[in-house]
Amino acid sequence: MRRFAALAAAFVAASCSVLFGAAVASAGTVVTMGGGSGIMIPLSASTGDACTLTTIGHSDGRLIGLTAAHCFTPGKSVNVYSETQPRAGVLGHATYINRGLDYAVIQFDPNKVRPSASVGGVVIAGVSTAPLVFPEVACKTGRTTATTCGVVWISDGTIHTTQICTAKGDSGAPIVVGDKLVGMVHGVYRIAGQYVPCVAPEAGPNIGPILSDMNRHGYPHFAPA
Repeated sequence: MRRFAALAAAFVAASCSVLFGAAVASAGTVVTMGGGSGIMIPLSASTGDACTLTTIGHSDGRLIGLTAAHCFTPGKSVNVYSETQPRAGVLGHATYINRGLDYAVIQFDPNKVRPSASVGGVVIAGVSTAPLVFPEVACKTGRTTATTCGVVWISDGTIHTTQICTAKGDSGAPIVVGDKLVGMVHGVYRIAGQYVPCVAPEAGPNIGPILSDMNRHGYPHFAPA
C-alpha cells in the first residue's frame, strides 16, 4: 500500500471536474450501472468530479460498487449520482475509502440501481487476482475514452502498468483480461512532467490487494453482478 501511494506522485490522477447541476430526483427511476458507467460526486451545487465505476456486485447481500478513492475529495460529499441520469438522484454513497490503495467502496440503493455485467462491450464475469504479465493485452471501458486495449508492461501484484489509452474521467475504470476484472485505472504517468493522455502509460491498483483489504474491513466475499 505504501508502494502505491509513493508511486502515485509520478501519476496524474484521471478524475475530472465538470459542471454539475443540482438534480431533482425522478420518482421510481431505476438506473442500470456496471463497470464502465460514468458517475458523479458533487463538489458544490454546480460542480462535481466525474469518474468511472469499476464494477458492481454483492457483498453479504449488499449491492456495492468500486471506484478510485481520489474521486472523493476530503471534506466534500460522498454521495454518488449517475452521470447520464442525474435526475435519478443519489444512487449510493461511499462507505469505505482506502487512499493507500486508491479505491473506494460505494453502497448502492438496490431500489434505484440495476446492476449490469456489461458496459461498452466490456463484460465482467468474475475476477482474477493473478498479477498481470507482459505481453498480455488488457482492456478497459471508461466514461471519457470508452473501450480501449493495450499491452501490459509490468505488475508487481499490487500495481500494474499498461499501454491502455486513458484520460481524465476514466479514474476507476475496470481493467479486464478477457472477461475477468484484474484492476482499475488510477491515472497516467507524467512524461517530462506533463500530462499526455493516451500516450503515457496507464497505471493503477490490481484487484487482488483490493479484495483482501475489503475482506478485512467489512466487505467480504465480493462477487461482480
